[in-house]
Amino acid sequence: MAYPTKLHGWRPAIIACAALLAACGGGGGSSVAETPSGPSAPLTPAPPAVPGSYDDTLAYSSLANASLSAPNENAAVIASHIQLGGQQFNYTATTGHLTATDVRTGKASASFFYVAYTVPSADAAKRPVTFFYNGGPGSASTYLHLGSFGPRRLVSTIPNAVIVTPQLVDNQETLLAQSDLVFVDAIGTGYSQAIAPNTNQTFWGVDADAAAFRDFVQRYIAVNKREASPKILFGESYGTPRTAVLANLLETAGVPVAALVLQSSIMDYNSNCGVLDPGAISCEGYIPTYAATSAYYQLSTPLPSDFSAYVQQTRSFAAGDYRNAISAYLATRVAPPAGVIAQLVNYTGMPALTWQQNFDMGPNYYQRNAVPGKLVGRYDARVSAANGSALTADGDPSLTVINSAFVSSIASYLAGELHYSARSSYVSNNDIVDRWNFSHDGRQLPDTIPDLAAAMTLNPKMKILAVNGYHDLATPFHQTELDLARLGVNPQIVLKYYASGHMTYLDDTARRAQQTDLINFFNSVTVAQ
Repeated sequence: MAYPTKLHGWRPAIIACAALLAACGGGGGSSVAETPSGPSAPLTPAPPAVPGSYDDTLAYSSLANASLSAPNENAAVIASHIQLGGQQFNYTATTGHLTATDVRTGKASASFFYVAYTVPSADAAKRPVTFFYNGGPGSASTYLHLGSFGPRRLVSTIPNAVIVTPQLVDNQETLLAQSDLVFVDAIGTGYSQAIAPNTNQTFWGVDADAAAFRDFVQRYIAVNKREASPKILFGESYGTPRTAVLANLLETAGVPVAALVLQSSIMDYNSNCGVLDPGAISCEGYIPTYAATSAYYQLSTPLPSDFSAYVQQTRSFAAGDYRNAISAYLATRVAPPAGVIAQLVNYTGMPALTWQQNFDMGPNYYQRNAVPGKLVGRYDARVSAANGSALTADGDPSLTVINSAFVSSIASYLAGELHYSARSSYVSNNDIVDRWNFSHDGRQLPDTIPDLAAAMTLNPKMKILAVNGYHDLATPFHQTELDLARLGVNPQIVLKYYASGHMTYLDDTARRAQQTDLINFFNSVTVAQ
């Protein structure tokens, strides 16, 4: 989608920001919104007649008013394998639909499309099952599915500003040895659709969406007899507030959740100055990301010799001198102290006058002005392109270089390798932000830290791993720290950081480091059960 201009007022502002978050789920989807598919969408060619293949005769639609009258729970079930460390690792891929039943009415409410990777020989009662989903709102699970820790992975060139050529390889960083993996698409994305009398738009809101995901998880657990398995929720970007609400709903429903993985979080929309207009709330949470990114481009003075120490220094500055100065500035518009301006100049390389005029600098301004003559990526600020070049046409070169490869690869992968075909196009990203009901718990914009607190109160054993990229200008790591700090010091909450962007796993080095952290985290979850 086109890079929207920030508008004044909460609703246009949230649409502008969330439209960008939708581009990768905030981490999964497309930078150009796809046309919602309707009943007359073209037929995907039927897969070869291999054992377990499935040709789905239903036509799915992502339109707001669409619904299914007669869903099915059929699936393609394919035996497959991956070479891990030179050894063959066997697994089963199940691709199809499950019907979520509304716990209040007992009636079928939505047909969820999912792909599950399971290890048949494993002890299902002890083996974790992890549910993955992107965000948006309006994003299918495409980026997590083909970019992160599934058995097949799209080769990425991040952080190079080079268009990715579609190429799937065996993913040596898959988590399949540690957990069964279920990638599920939100209603109105992928092939997920509401069931009449509901329509897709029935579920386009914070609470309705999370409730439907709760019903899907319960259905998956029941059908596959995974009641005793540790359940892990893995959400990205908007998927992180969904995770907080979903975890609380599952715990309330008597379904214990062993752990949460929060990938590039935006837990409280009210605290992120990229959502609301700069000048309305403090951009403190972005200052360390600006500093880390400017150091990457060698614009900081002096250049850091110890990056970890440098980041910690910027945290301390943001929470100390900058916080004091910005509080006074927002309250009375008093001019910021010269020493604070000087420190911002040193961290970013941006002129003093720029900081004096934009003291509460928002990420959109930084993205356009941090590197002279270039636009830096919103989702990965290490990716940049010359102003006016083709890579800047959609407003984020870090999405432009990867988007088309992911969108085309998921369609061919489903039909060609998973042997599932459908009568309509797979919708990686549905542009529904302006239709989304962001209200939650009495507020116009969601703050889901209280949901997370409630879930942890119901289940004190629940573990949380928050993973963050240093160069993410959509959901900055320090803002995540500030939000999660509201929960108090808790050894069950762990934060990890990588030299990467919003989709940390698209960087080869970061993905390997993240896999190691996730394996350790999953092992700790298993031991705790």
